[in-house]
Amino acid sequence: MNKFSVAFAALLMASPAVAQVVVPVAAEVTVVPGELEAPPPGADDLEDPVPDNPYYDDRSTAAAVIESLHNAISRSEYLRAWSYFEHEDGMDQQADFEAFAAGYESTESVQLIVGPEVSEGAAGTIYYTIPAAIEATMTDGTTERFAGCYTLRLAQPGVQATPPFKPMAITEGELSPAQGALESILPGSCEPQ
Repeated sequence: MNKFSVAFAALLMASPAVAQVVVPVAAEVTVVPGELEAPPPGADDLEDPVPDNPYYDDRSTAAAVIESLHNAISRSEYLRAWSYFEHEDGMDQQADFEAFAAGYESTESVQLIVGPEVSEGAAGTIYYTIPAAIEATMTDGTTERFAGCYTLRLAQPGVQATPPFKPMAITEGELSPAQGALESILPGSCEPQ
């Protein structure tokens, strides 16, 4: 045992909080200079099927927020979908959420494509606009298509100093019924508001 191993072992024995740290070790690892082979992550559950619509929640870009919104709708996770929108202080959030959820009660799934986002900064806030086209499959098997633009807002994270933190959120969605393939109904661009 080298000095580092002895010191680390002594630290583990002396500190109960550190002693509870468990470091996972791969069952079989072969080390070749410049290479590391190990079982792939999740190798023990490879027989479990991947869900058709896995959970997706990403608020890092305007496109990711819109994709996350439609993932939540397709999974019937309406509270999560509603959370991607900015809500005014003092509003009756429960009533707003219930009306929002009711609007999707006959939606089975949503297919989405988005176009290039445009951003514009103003006084510590960045506004994003992004074109989108969606095809909603309803519970009765029919489909409806919509196209338009979403507007999102992000108060610069570095200037947010009081809770709660406000992530990027949708401030407006203006989509209208449309006919045609998603690629053909997707607006070319959206101008910042």
